[in-house]
Amino acid sequence: MELEQEILTESNGLKDKVVLLDHKTAALWATACAEHVLPLYEALYPGDDRPRVALEAGKAWAKGSLSTFEARKAALSSLDASRKAFKDGNSLASEVAHACSHACTTTQNKEYALHTSISACKAAGDQASEQAWQTQCLEELLNPVS
Repeated sequence: MELEQEILTESNGLKDKVVLLDHKTAALWATACAEHVLPLYEALYPGDDRPRVALEAGKAWAKGSLSTFEARKAALSSLDASRKAFKDGNSLASEVAHACSHACTTTQNKEYALHTSISACKAAGDQASEQAWQTQCLEELLNPVS
């Protein structure tokens, strides 16, 4: 709960910067955050591509090549993967698949990008390092190098 409080309500810089993003850029940041921890899921569930498909759907939506409806279907599929991992007793894999679902759901509401950040931080072994990586990624999106 402490992590959620910090990211969603505290002015730690992350929330303040995410609100500056346009919707599509928020979706791209969210997919980058989830993709950063996706290898943790894929190592445990190598035959399950639902989280990766959700991330690809989020990216496709941001590029204008996929409808929100189609992206939502991919997000729900990744959420099912999260529930299965949780049922299997694997909370780490569950958080990663949940992050992928949230990233894809950012296509509907850009505030889900922050929920992606939370789930990715929970999945990462070092939450502080993960949040620092996310902040750096966000800075690069806000201030691209020409």
